[in-house]
Amino acid sequence: MALIEGFRVQNYRALRDISLGRLSAQQDKAPLTPLTVVIGQNGVGKSTLFDAFGFVADCLATDVETACDMKQRGGFERLRSVGSNQPIRFEIYYREAPNERPISYELAINLDPQGRPYVEQEILRQRRKGQKHGRPFPFLRLNQGRGLVWAGEENVELEGQEDNSSEDVELTDPRQLGIATLGTLKEHPRIKQFRDFLKGWYLSYFTPDAARSLPSAGPQKHLNIHGDNLGNVVQYMEREHKSRFKVILDRIASKIPGIVKIDTHVTEDKRVLLRFNDGALKDPFFAQQMSDGTLKVFAYLLLMEDPEPPPFICVEEPENGLYHKLLETLAQEFRAHATGKKNASQIFVTTHQPYFVDALTPDEVWVLEKEKSGFSSIRRASDSALVRSMVEQGLPLGGLWYSDYLDSR
Repeated sequence: MALIEGFRVQNYRALRDISLGRLSAQQDKAPLTPLTVVIGQNGVGKSTLFDAFGFVADCLATDVETACDMKQRGGFERLRSVGSNQPIRFEIYYREAPNERPISYELAINLDPQGRPYVEQEILRQRRKGQKHGRPFPFLRLNQGRGLVWAGEENVELEGQEDNSSEDVELTDPRQLGIATLGTLKEHPRIKQFRDFLKGWYLSYFTPDAARSLPSAGPQKHLNIHGDNLGNVVQYMEREHKSRFKVILDRIASKIPGIVKIDTHVTEDKRVLLRFNDGALKDPFFAQQMSDGTLKVFAYLLLMEDPEPPPFICVEEPENGLYHKLLETLAQEFRAHATGKKNASQIFVTTHQPYFVDALTPDEVWVLEKEKSGFSSIRRASDSALVRSMVEQGLPLGGLWYSDYLDSR
């Protein structure tokens, strides 16, 4: 299971400079947990942090200019922190597997002389093979689209030594990420590995109305970010994993209050529709008739039952539309999936619902706050000895947050 151990954002809206977890230059910090949850009041930057992950993913899927200009962002100048003339920077520190050497990816985006966003710097680093401590060395180093790359699975930059393992690189498009191109070449397996990891991220923009749509018949393997292909995924699971899918539906039904059975109905035009039975009425309800909360929980649980789930799942405010007593169950399901030994995904959640936080540990929770400067700061709930002590005594973490024990002021 690939795991992001640390994430740093600089000069991205209210996130002037925040770090979560362990980074290449901050080895004394504890890494992020498989389930990581960010809490905070309205307006402190939770949505911005969620979007920071989405922005990096969009830069790979399209290019940095297109990612900046997407309608929810409004261009580079609206993204860069007020008063800053520095590049927008990101650092992702991750490990492909528990025994693998960690890799650090650094990305800097700035404006070129024509006022257009471009990739100013891109670096991938890794420790030398057999090296458990010490700083990592580059195996990709690009400045303004030019630089060096080290092929293979072991080669890195060798300081002060003759180096015949590197190759010169010059990209033709300054707005494309170097990993987007180099990650398609078999001679660069580490770059491909990271590119595939980043490409597989799933950021949930699920809307129940989209999930109620009746798309054209045709199986699709994975749920998309809006959930409007829910019927297509059901059709795929029904066709390719019929016996397993029945077990999955029974398992999901047992976890949704008020639902005793979920099954499918095949229409004349070969669409596969979901049917929900609450046990009170003879005729079941179709998905198009179900509540927002039921559809949302079903979608999240189905996503985690994917035979090939995304390596990283990001969910913003999953509590919207859900009965408050269901939130603790959902948090437990997220953790069970994130810490599972098979087909696990790292899960990152933003929330402002104490009932959801009640099911979490202090190590899993990060508190985002707005400083007097107008920029955000972040800290781990477990950094407070008082909070750790109170949780150990049996007090729920969400209740402590509601009572302002997690507030730094």
